[in-house]
Amino acid sequence: MNLKLIVAMVADDRTDAVLDAARQAGATGASVITNCRGEGLKPEKTFLGLGLTSQRDVLLFVVAEPKAREILETIAQAGQLDKQPGAGIAFQLAIEDAVGLRTQAQAILSSIAERV
Repeated sequence: MNLKLIVAMVADDRTDAVLDAARQAGATGASVITNCRGEGLKPEKTFLGLGLTSQRDVLLFVVAEPKAREILETIAQAGQLDKQPGAGIAFQLAIEDAVGLRTQAQAILSSIAERV
């Protein structure tokens, strides 16, 4: 099975919306890394040496390759990634091999079959 890893870095207040939208688009699950910090083109301002940046979450989705682009576009829409500067970023990477997916394999395959 060809797999992709979708990595989404979004503001923590958008995490639940992105997770729900990705699941509706065919993602079977995600891993969430909380409380990350990011910096864009312009460094964020500080107040007395304390950063004023909002916290971000990193969401990791292992998805079937035929569904990857649709899930990625859904994540972008739910997270408003192309509408607001600093809203976040999402991208996909090819996965050469993976283990530990036996319990999700049937769900991934049936999700592909439903959409084809």
